Amino acid sequence: MKKRKPSVAFKELIRQAHLYLGLVSGLVVFIVSVTGCLWAFQEEINKFTSTLPTIEKQNLPVILPSEAKELAHEVFPGRLIHGTLYEAQNDPIKVIFYELEPEFYQTVYLHPYSGEVLEIDNNLKGFFPFVLEGHRYLWMPKFIGEQVVAWSTVIFAFMLISGIVLWWPKKRKQRKQKFSFDWKKSTRWKRKNYDLHSVVGFYVSFVAIIVIYTGLVMAFDSFGAAVYYGLGGEKEALWRLSKNYENSSRIAGKLEPIDQLYYDLREEYPQANDLEFHYPYASSDAIYVEIGYQDGVYYDADYRFYDNKSLQEISSPTLYGKYEEAGFPEKVLRMNYDIHVGAIGGIPGKVLAFFISLLCASLPITGFLLWYGRTIKKKKVISKPILAYQE
Repeated sequence: MKKRKPSVAFKELIRQAHLYLGLVSGLVVFIVSVTGCLWAFQEEINKFTSTLPTIEKQNLPVILPSEAKELAHEVFPGRLIHGTLYEAQNDPIKVIFYELEPEFYQTVYLHPYSGEVLEIDNNLKGFFPFVLEGHRYLWMPKFIGEQVVAWSTVIFAFMLISGIVLWWPKKRKQRKQKFSFDWKKSTRWKRKNYDLHSVVGFYVSFVAIIVIYTGLVMAFDSFGAAVYYGLGGEKEALWRLSKNYENSSRIAGKLEPIDQLYYDLREEYPQANDLEFHYPYASSDAIYVEIGYQDGVYYDADYRFYDNKSLQEISSPTLYGKYEEAGFPEKVLRMNYDIHVGAIGGIPGKVLAFFISLLCASLPITGFLLWYGRTIKKKKVISKPILAYQE
């Protein structure tokens, strides 16, 4: 029996792994890719379809964080407030409630001057929350679904790399044919489907691998930490609240410290797009504020922590602090989400993310049709009985 060359045997092994892993993960990759398409422009669509009233800017003081907290608790008494978001002075104030178990995620919109409740939004209901649930955990129980999505994403990364190995022609003359669709009127559908799978897969892989990488950073904390420390990061590769200074005393003044902080930061950051205040969960926790500079982009935000009595600033031991003080490893991790959804490139970046996700969704379909045509349909034709001709 003639032995196969090692290179041929290795390529056949890759082919078999590509086939069966594709069949196992194909449906998951399709769902995650399609929901990724739908999520790309969710911020723009939500703004366009918003039913919130237009508010005229007035020469009046806005509702302060401590007041916003009290007004929102009248709507949801006893519930945990994640934070209060201030945007432009003629935008509603958003008080965001969030609890993990059982999950509770609601936003109360307040009139910035009167404190009137303008709208209550259940962030777990509606089209885009449904899309996000599918993207993150396939509408399954969260723990199970997240693992299925995470490991299917790992498999998809292997599929892209192994696809290029299988596609790459041995001879240079053959490469020109494989870089484009060389279709004629006589080209059969089976050949067109093969080209759609291989040529699209080749081109999409270069950008899709970035989307996959950023997805894995979010899916696996250990992977994100490995990337961060591998780039030379020295801080804690996680998110956690800073603690108050010991024996700190409250600042003198009529205002609550968090309200005074609002005025201080408005003065310090007149160019800020938004300020999000997070109330201390316990007396030992610091006040945490996110200062955003761009609408829909989060990587360059400043994360500031303040003693909840003295308002003395507390440095964060994690990679989340002032953006101008962040090193290269910190910036890479902080850009991760914005790269994943394409927001890092503005509208053109989101358009690119949309089409890359759409093309990724096509690969399991064309791959399945290839397998079906070569295996299932072929078997049916072979097993079809030959009827004797009768006059």
